[in-house]
Amino acid sequence: MAWPAGAAASPGDPVRAGGTTVQTVEGLPPFKATIEPLTAAEREAMTPSVWRKGCPVGLRDLRAVRAKHVGFDGRAHDGILVVHRARAASVRNVLRGLYAAGFPIRRMHPIQRYGGDDSTSIDDDNTSAFNCRAVTGGTGWSEHAYGRAIDLNPIENPYVTGAGSTEHAASKPVLDRSDVRPGMATEGSLVVRAFGSRGWKWGGRWTAPIDHQHFSTTGR
Repeated sequence: MAWPAGAAASPGDPVRAGGTTVQTVEGLPPFKATIEPLTAAEREAMTPSVWRKGCPVGLRDLRAVRAKHVGFDGRAHDGILVVHRARAASVRNVLRGLYAAGFPIRRMHPIQRYGGDDSTSIDDDNTSAFNCRAVTGGTGWSEHAYGRAIDLNPIENPYVTGAGSTEHAASKPVLDRSDVRPGMATEGSLVVRAFGSRGWKWGGRWTAPIDHQHFSTTGR
């Protein structure tokens, strides 16, 4: 199968207005995913940039979903999403469906790789989940701080302010959501249906702001 026109040429390329057509690699390995408690090394790496005393969930309540995903190069890659243990099975099932459909995810690293900095993770087009931080533009806890939210392909799926803009230059070509490209979440798309069928709500249905990348179990 082939990606639609506009697919990026390599896992590190930003979204481009022109784009190219990229063929998936035949014979992808079978989907594989495990749900595991965080290792001692992961807990240490997360503290204190991603988790610290006073966070609304403890490290023992988090799970690492280690799963294969299809990259923008059409190849299988290994990634990790850290989520609340109560949400881990549904995340694994969503990822299984996306893999079977060939839906591309740029990269999927725990956010401690970026020192817990959400903006840096977004600039790298990284799909992430748990991060003990405040809600964007507010002071209360984000749903990410509970391990029950995922930001998917944040360059292809930008957070759009009430003024209709984005802070990330690479996302400007996709502010027009009618020009559908690989990795995008749009109304009625496979990825929105995959999350929705498992109880995850989509921030692309919000108004002022609109958070195309954001999926949560609470709708917040």
